[in-house]
Amino acid sequence: MFPMRIGGFIGSAVVAVLVGVSSPAVAADAPSVRARSAYVVDSTGTIHFGKRETKRAPVASLVKIMTAYVVLREARLSDTIKITATDVRYAASGGAATAGLRAGERFTVRDLLYALMLPSGADAANALARRYGPGKTAFVAKMNRTAHDLGLADTRYTNADGMPTPANGGYSTAVDQARLAYRALGSGTFMTVVGKETHKVAKTAVHRAHTWRNTNKLLSRADGVLGVKTGYTRAAGYCLLFAGERNGRLVVGVLLGESADDRRFTTAERLLDHAGRQITLA
Repeated sequence: MFPMRIGGFIGSAVVAVLVGVSSPAVAADAPSVRARSAYVVDSTGTIHFGKRETKRAPVASLVKIMTAYVVLREARLSDTIKITATDVRYAASGGAATAGLRAGERFTVRDLLYALMLPSGADAANALARRYGPGKTAFVAKMNRTAHDLGLADTRYTNADGMPTPANGGYSTAVDQARLAYRALGSGTFMTVVGKETHKVAKTAVHRAHTWRNTNKLLSRADGVLGVKTGYTRAAGYCLLFAGERNGRLVVGVLLGESADDRRFTTAERLLDHAGRQITLA
């Protein structure tokens, strides 16, 4: 398990977030939230917003947070993975986001984590799952076992990237995703990756030059934002898991099922500010 250190936030404070949850009363001055589900909680366990936060729903590429979490528990950042034609074909099918990887290229795990989390590359997800299952079926089993161990009782994974599957689709809840975010942010490497707006890898003998840009626009739109991940499929809608520091506390929020791309970032910014005001008044 990662040591639970997030800037000035130490594990004992985060434990409160990982235990039971009750639906909060929404403050009168809370921002309007049109997403189907929403949840905002800080590192003391104080809940600042909730809306159908325990309803199971697809979470699209938020799935990649668990992918990164499992990889970081097993891999060395210096491990090298060769991209296969299967990785590339998988990402090219079904409209998945890609990191533009090509068959035959070799990358360190560190760089593939950026390819996974910034442009949300399904090609990177496929390569990582294939290596650290080993095999995708075994990797998904690890994801579900980890979810169970973390107490994410309303979460089920069917792949490493969050794309829809023909049957038995995966799901989670806003509460479970917030709990997972607190765990993942306990890794300094994870926190560094998701907080980067752009990551560049120079051309080498084993891969082309790549520039990966973060799809999380909140990083450039609000102060104190730490990440974490965007997602979209037709079934899931626009999703966003976000984290920021407000008045000495780590605030994590989740929006699932938003109908407009840009509105999720505007709403997240308002929810962070709302949590900040409530913390000040506490």
